[in-house]
Amino acid sequence: MKSIRVSEFGGPAVLKIETVSDPQPGDGQVLVRVHAVGVNPVETYIRAGQYAVLPDLPFTPGHDTAGVVEAVGSGVTRVKPGDRVYTAGTLTGAYAEMTLANQSTVHPLPDNVSFEQGAAVGVPYTTAYRALFQRAQARPGESVLVHGATGGVGIAAVQLARAAGMRIVATGGSDAGRKLAAEQGAHHVLDHAQEGYLDAVASLTDGAGANVILEMLANVNLGRDLGALSRKGRVVVIGSRGSVEINPRDTMGRDAAILGMALPNASPAEYASIHAALGAGLANGTLKPVIAATLPLSEAAQAHDKVLQSGARGKIVLTP
Repeated sequence: MKSIRVSEFGGPAVLKIETVSDPQPGDGQVLVRVHAVGVNPVETYIRAGQYAVLPDLPFTPGHDTAGVVEAVGSGVTRVKPGDRVYTAGTLTGAYAEMTLANQSTVHPLPDNVSFEQGAAVGVPYTTAYRALFQRAQARPGESVLVHGATGGVGIAAVQLARAAGMRIVATGGSDAGRKLAAEQGAHHVLDHAQEGYLDAVASLTDGAGANVILEMLANVNLGRDLGALSRKGRVVVIGSRGSVEINPRDTMGRDAAILGMALPNASPAEYASIHAALGAGLANGTLKPVIAATLPLSEAAQAHDKVLQSGARGKIVLTP
C-alpha cells in the first residue's frame, strides 16, 4: 500500500510517499481501508521533532481517518468488515491507504456523514467536547467565548455549545471566517485582529463576562482572557506556543480557574463518553464537520503548510 513516511524530523519536505506492506490485524485490532485523513496541527509539531513525546523513526503520521473496515482480529465485536467507520487514533499512522487501530478507537460513521467529514471528527471534536464538558463543566444557559472559532476545533466547539444551549461569542480573523462561525451557530462574532476586541464580551453577556473561554493560543491571549471572565469563570487552555505573563489578581476577584487540557490525559471511560455523544450528534445532524480543502495523499507536505496558516475555515483533509 501507499503510505507517507517520515525518516527524519524536519520541515514538510521530510514527508515522503512510499510503498509499504499492508498491516494485518491482531487481537482486538481493526484494519481500515482509508477513504479520507484529517490533518491536525499537532502532526506538524511531531514531524518537526518539536513535541514532548516523539515516535521512533521511521513513522507514518496521523491520528484521524474515515473509511471502511477491511478486516478484524479475534475478539473484535464493535465493528465488522464492510462497516463505515471513523478512527480517533491509530497504531500504524493515518496518512496511508490502510491503517490499523485498536477497536476502542474505531467508531461507526453514520450514513449521512461523508468520509471527508468523518476524518474531521477525531482530534477536533474530541478536543472541543473534552474542553467544554469534561474540563470546564459547561452547562446550558452559560456563555462561552471560543477563540479561533474558524478552525477544526473552534467550529466543533461552536456546534457543540450551540446544541447544549449555550450563548456563544466567537472570534475570527477574516470576514469569511467570521461569517462561517456565525453560520455554524455563534450568536456574536468578533474580529480578533481589532485592538480591544475583548472589551465587547461584557456587553454581549449582559455585563457578566464569559462563563467559559476556550483558548487556542494562550501565549497571546491568556492575560486578556482573565479580564473577560465572569465570576467563577473558567479558561480552558487548548493550545499555546510559548510562555505568558498574567496578573493573578484577575483570577482572585472572580474566583476564576485556568484549566489545562491534553487529550492523552482522558481516561478510557471519558473517551467512551465523548464518542457516544459525538456519534449521536453526527447521526442526528447536530454536528456537521466543515471541510476547508481536500488534497491527495501525495500532497501531504502542502497540507502541513496550509494547516498552520492563519484564516482557517474548516478542516484540511487528505484522500489516498
